[in-house]
Amino acid sequence: MKPLWRVVTVPPTLQGEAAVRFAEGARRRGAEVLEIRTDLHGPQDVDPRALSRGGPLLVSERGRPLPPAWVEAARYVDRDLTVSLDAPAEKLLASHHAERPLSTAEALKLWDCPLPPGALVKHVEPMDQPGHVAVLLETQARLIERFGAERVTVLGMGTIALAARAVLSARNVLEYVAMGGEWSAAPGQRLLDDAFRDFRAPRRGPARLGILGTSIAHSRSPRIHRQPFDRIDLPEQGPVEALVDSLLPHYAGFAVTSPFKLRMARHTHSSLEAINTLVRRDGRWESFNTDVEGARAVLQRLGSPEAFVLGDGGSTAALRAVSAEVRCPLRVLKRADITAPLSGAGIWTWPDRVTPPESLHFDRARVAVIAYGAPGRRIATEILRRGGTPLMLGAAWFVAQARRQRELWESAT
Repeated sequence: MKPLWRVVTVPPTLQGEAAVRFAEGARRRGAEVLEIRTDLHGPQDVDPRALSRGGPLLVSERGRPLPPAWVEAARYVDRDLTVSLDAPAEKLLASHHAERPLSTAEALKLWDCPLPPGALVKHVEPMDQPGHVAVLLETQARLIERFGAERVTVLGMGTIALAARAVLSARNVLEYVAMGGEWSAAPGQRLLDDAFRDFRAPRRGPARLGILGTSIAHSRSPRIHRQPFDRIDLPEQGPVEALVDSLLPHYAGFAVTSPFKLRMARHTHSSLEAINTLVRRDGRWESFNTDVEGARAVLQRLGSPEAFVLGDGGSTAALRAVSAEVRCPLRVLKRADITAPLSGAGIWTWPDRVTPPESLHFDRARVAVIAYGAPGRRIATEILRRGGTPLMLGAAWFVAQARRQRELWESAT
């Protein structure tokens, strides 16, 4: 078994030929192992032989027993350590999904049992506190000492677990990843495309980079910055402050996007109202706002003597910072301020997940969209619907600020 194998699970909505097509697509995009689970599919829902034709098949017992045909077709058979390890010795993947976070001593005691030579080991724990990553790393190291480097996988699971899983992946044998879309086999999985990009990139040291935000599947940052670069999608009220502190030993820097720009400014005691970049220097986080580069580019492209701004978050803070320099006074509008159609030039800073007020209408206004990709297109459609003309300036903002971010991360220590 060669580390690191990317594992994709067949969604329960796909059966028969649809499951086979899914498997083929996953393997084309870089998945190496396909998983089917008994809690997601019944014996007649999928054809294990067809699924195993393109590469290794992993079959996992979750509640319902494994059908014999699945075991026969599989390269790996996942059985729970505390239930039964009844599987062909050469196929066994012994696993345990703990119900609560464990100490390393508790985990080692759990795994203090004989296993067939070569059997794979998978240990999974829920993560409700970001700091538990240190415990999982110690557990991983001790299990590797006991079973060997080519047998062990340790995973965290939960809405804040993605960064921990990315760090653990450096020594894991298996990485369970999501294809994208609305469904994933477990909370905290990285996207297959991100994991494969990480795998293919030349190594530039152990320190990682990442982007912190909510609903950031569209972000281009993981595609343009040096690898490894992780897409850390967190709940809007997630403990981002504790998370970045727990990841200080493992990450050289972060891009920070909505809705965490103001919170991270406060957490790092920045003199700035909002920040979008963290850089590790001398054992602590230093914070910067490269959004000012993007804001400058957008206001220059807008070319207006004044502009209204919709939204008052981190992006607006950057616009304020450069408005005097580019001689473009800003009128920042709260939702309650919008009582009549808006004209002239403006900038839409609300994320596309924010519903605009019903009172918002435009009188032939030119409105800069600083989002890009699918979110930018959705915002542009909304502007058109309300009588405005969208100006797609998200790429200009993104490229200008990203160039400066890259320079700052090169200075990390």
